[in-house]
Amino acid sequence: MPGYHLSVGNRFLTFGIYFFMLVGAVCIFLVIRHLGEELPAAMSVSPAILAAENPHPKMNALLHVLLALAVVIVTARMLGAIFKFLHQPAVIGEVLGGILLGPSFLGKLLPGVQAYLLPETAAPFLAIISQLGVILYMFIIGLELDLKVLRRSGHATLAISHASIVLPFILGATLALYLYPKITLVGVRFTSFALFLGVSMSVTAFPVLARILTDRKMQKSRLGTIALTCAAVDDVTAWCLLAMVVSVVTASFGSAMATLGLTVLYILVMFFLARPLVARLIPLLETFERVTEGGMAIILVTLLLSALATELIGIHAIFGAFMLGAITPSSSRVAHDLTSRLEDLVRVMFLPAFFA
Repeated sequence: MPGYHLSVGNRFLTFGIYFFMLVGAVCIFLVIRHLGEELPAAMSVSPAILAAENPHPKMNALLHVLLALAVVIVTARMLGAIFKFLHQPAVIGEVLGGILLGPSFLGKLLPGVQAYLLPETAAPFLAIISQLGVILYMFIIGLELDLKVLRRSGHATLAISHASIVLPFILGATLALYLYPKITLVGVRFTSFALFLGVSMSVTAFPVLARILTDRKMQKSRLGTIALTCAAVDDVTAWCLLAMVVSVVTASFGSAMATLGLTVLYILVMFFLARPLVARLIPLLETFERVTEGGMAIILVTLLLSALATELIGIHAIFGAFMLGAITPSSSRVAHDLTSRLEDLVRVMFLPAFFA
């Protein structure tokens, strides 16, 4: 068995080299340590500075963010499954999970546990994660939107969306007659208070509506398409109204007109400039079997820029994400590929942080 003995000899030789390599590395480090221990430090740091830089040495931000996200996902999935079993949208369970984990329930019963699971230091990080998640989600919803349906009912969509704003606005302004003398501080004018309350009552929870329609498998139906478009129009209108309210309070009407003008300009650019460019880009991306990493990078960077544009305008980043998805042909293989690759991750990991 000469081959066997040769193999055993090679193994012993490899082990011997490995052993002496480790021993040599340890010996060299001990020599370096001996020489370095006698070197003087460059400067001394006082305990006060160390305490200021790390006031909570036992509170690792990343640890708590990971723990909080895991707790939120588990709670959201459990309550979402219960509500789904009761033939209700799972998103309602996720919202309820956030209430149960918050200060009004868990914070009352077990404040120490709530402070450890969801500390204030983790809240800003969770907020960023949730906003990024809802931006990706609204992009997916836009990808599934069939704009051909709107060509036959565009006028009805606009009328329905604004009707859903007018009635809540009037009711909110009427409620201001009762609340103004009870809760308003001195110096706040009734006009500002009534406008703010009316606009607050008029805002549609765009991501929540989209999630409900998705849970019901209605987002691609004619009714779902009209509802999503109405919600998008509501969202833009509400942010423009909010800019108007701020301009009334601060006596700077130019800011409201700038928001309105930039919003119209953004929509025109997306439909008449960006949409033809996307239509030309899709065939190039479909020459490959699936969207490549380079193609995915182009799409995601464009998504971030679109969301950034609407955020700078003042109408929230989710509208920019939704618009980019909406101008992408929903029947294209690229749209289906992007949806299949992003949807599960966004729905399971990111969205619970937003809704909870």
